[in-house]
Amino acid sequence: MYRNPYYQNQWSSPIHQTNWGYNWGPQQQNYWNQQYWDHYYTNRVQDYGPNPFVINIEEATKQNNTFRTALWTGDHLQLTLMSINVGEDIGLENHPNLDQFLRVEEGQGMVMMGKRKDKLNFQQRVSDDFAIIIPAGTWHNVINTGNTPLKMYSIYAPPQHPFGTVHQTKAEAMAAEEEHHS
Repeated sequence: MYRNPYYQNQWSSPIHQTNWGYNWGPQQQNYWNQQYWDHYYTNRVQDYGPNPFVINIEEATKQNNTFRTALWTGDHLQLTLMSINVGEDIGLENHPNLDQFLRVEEGQGMVMMGKRKDKLNFQQRVSDDFAIIIPAGTWHNVINTGNTPLKMYSIYAPPQHPFGTVHQTKAEAMAAEEEHHS
């Protein structure tokens, strides 16, 4: 495969945004210094909320290597990227006051849900392109059962994590949760 010179950052980053959230196209970019733009876009993973935002969510999710990164946080909604290592899980949890949407972009897993912590009677295998809806007040867990990281994104309504949250590992995420609840 060859790079398409007419498509900005074809393989480097899914984020194509100017101040107004619109990709004006290659005529607006200085292609004499492509390395600058590759570095600029590749290293801009941050929380973009509450500003208007457009992203190739599939590519952003697949490129993410952190356990959890808040990509967009607003007053009523939050988008996070997740990468669950082989054999790990997100951890058994319950969000009493928010609904959650998960989408698997890459990998294989098992989702378990139930009304009680000790009775997760809903179990379903998931893989690429599966969507998971978790109603408020439902105990749930997602386990990576594959042999590659499980790449998914999550939408919380309302937001679950502080603006700009980045947890490199599950251990870091668990420590932050304990600190938040103590």
